[in-house]
Amino acid sequence: MPVPDAVISTAAREDLALLRDAAREAGAIAMHYFGNNPQVWMKGGTSPVSEADHAADAYLRETLLKARPDYGWLSEETADDHARLSARRTFVVDPIDGTRGFLDGLHSWCVSVAVVEDGRSLAGVLECPAKQETYWALPGEGAFLNAKRIHVRPLGDTVEIGGPKPLVDRMPQAWQGRLRRMPYIPSLAYRLAMIANGKLDATFVKPSAHDWDIAAADLILREAGGALLDRGGERPRYAGEVINHGALAAGSGELLDVLAGIIATADEG
Repeated sequence: MPVPDAVISTAAREDLALLRDAAREAGAIAMHYFGNNPQVWMKGGTSPVSEADHAADAYLRETLLKARPDYGWLSEETADDHARLSARRTFVVDPIDGTRGFLDGLHSWCVSVAVVEDGRSLAGVLECPAKQETYWALPGEGAFLNAKRIHVRPLGDTVEIGGPKPLVDRMPQAWQGRLRRMPYIPSLAYRLAMIANGKLDATFVKPSAHDWDIAAADLILREAGGALLDRGGERPRYAGEVINHGALAAGSGELLDVLAGIIATADEG
């Protein structure tokens, strides 16, 4: 029997409160290591992970699953257990999104936490303690930064865009003279939050983003008036069997339509 909307809304509000509290504490744990030369290992020989990632992940897993033991768990820093596929709702977590930037002393990293049901995020939080910024959203209720509602910005004469250079280079000639290419931002979640907050117009996302990178930021961006689309022009789905994505485009309005058209014909390799 379907759960009434009012019940779902109440559950989502309670989940959001849980996520905000847990993300805030995980951010404080990460800040204990920030700038203090944490121990670092390499995953797969190319991707760094630090003791800060592990400490924040352990706290989040213990805290969130203690509060919601029937929820599934999907985290960048925890071995994936497909038992989560039988859960109605799943926590999708990146304890530190933007680890490279974190280790380099950049402030644009965040704790990313979301609750997903049927492939869609029901609640999302980005805790960015080095920036003293907390983003959150619920479906249909808007996106917020530090209690202030945020929106994507209207398109101006100059268009600030992020993402891989080969994709930006494919923008139509009519747009090229308007583009200002933004420096690389290691945290994809934070890059999407910048669009939601009107600090960036759009970004391409190279293939290989994972659910934990985008599940929370996707909801925040959507509630701010933007969207994240795959090469089929569809919204990504989360916490299924496949947890990585092909090329994506994020933005709003006419500009997003242009980006989406480019990734639709781009070589996924």
